[in-house]
Amino acid sequence: MKLLLLLLFFRHLCSELVLANLNVSRIESRVVEKEYRSWVNHIGTNYHKHEWKIQKQKTKSKLKHCKTIKVSKNPKKKSKGHFQTIQGAINSLPMYNNWCRVQISIGRGTYREKVEIAATMGNITLKGAGADDTVIEWDDTADRLGHGGQPLGTFASATVAVNSPFFIAKNLTFKNAAPLPPSGALGKQAVALRISADKAAFIGCKFIGAQDTLYDHTGRHYFKDCYIEGSVDFVFGNGLSLYDGCHLHAVTSGYGALTAQKRESFLEETGFSFVKCKITGSGVLYLGRAWGTFSRVVFAYTYMDKIITPGGWYDWGDKSRDTTVFYGQFKCSGPGADYGKRVSWSRELTQQEAQPFMSLDFIDGYKWLKN
Repeated sequence: MKLLLLLLFFRHLCSELVLANLNVSRIESRVVEKEYRSWVNHIGTNYHKHEWKIQKQKTKSKLKHCKTIKVSKNPKKKSKGHFQTIQGAINSLPMYNNWCRVQISIGRGTYREKVEIAATMGNITLKGAGADDTVIEWDDTADRLGHGGQPLGTFASATVAVNSPFFIAKNLTFKNAAPLPPSGALGKQAVALRISADKAAFIGCKFIGAQDTLYDHTGRHYFKDCYIEGSVDFVFGNGLSLYDGCHLHAVTSGYGALTAQKRESFLEETGFSFVKCKITGSGVLYLGRAWGTFSRVVFAYTYMDKIITPGGWYDWGDKSRDTTVFYGQFKCSGPGADYGKRVSWSRELTQQEAQPFMSLDFIDGYKWLKN
């Protein structure tokens, strides 16, 4: 009888422990879920219509400057907070940045390294000593084999890959030093920078490469007074981006293409807008190729050198895209801007049609760039 009572007691005790563990597990799950939802709200994607009410009250605390880290090729002293590599400085930060802005100040020099910023590490600023003085450089191509023995692909070829929101870069160069490939070469995509996050700004930066220089992958982005150099599709992806006062320079002896925008549906709020820019260089250049079926690109008040092919645009060899793409220009100038010989499925926009593409409203910039 005593043995039976003892067994019943231990059974009851075990049940209580299991229930306690379950309760702790449920509490932990709720905490994890709460943190995850908070992170998702912070990351954001392309929610134009309803995100801002949530974000507006938090913006000041999220973007408050809280830390500066210095990177130098030859630091005078090696101490905490001073690094010789950019990735080392990034790795020193918490994996989850809780709403404060961290500035990584990068000294003069060429930093030969691949750099990646994780999706959870928001609110990072990379600030160089000048675009001609601070250079981040690597030379991967899509066909280069990675650690697993498989080709890297275009996505992983990037010298710098940014996956975090509220990213800012100022006064530095992103470079892929892979040599200019021959026309028609396969696997030679070589990305200098890939931006795969929402609400990013690039001020006074340079992007140097050849094929697929700037992977404007996804999210809302602002490029101000930047220089972008390449040969084929040197601005490509499915971002929603405004290029303001940028210099686009082609480096090819044959045919090339400036953009390859990948909008896949008329419901997607993505596209590239170039306002008050300048296009120069060598070879013969398309303004864009229809990588996506609903590809959308607009040039306004942009100077176009004679390198622009008269037709202006290419449908990627798919005539059905002629009826779905949105390619337009408005009051552009220069010998390559003549609209008279453009393909029939591009547009010379009216003031009313062009207006939505010419201000920060195009990327909701008035709501996040000023904070």
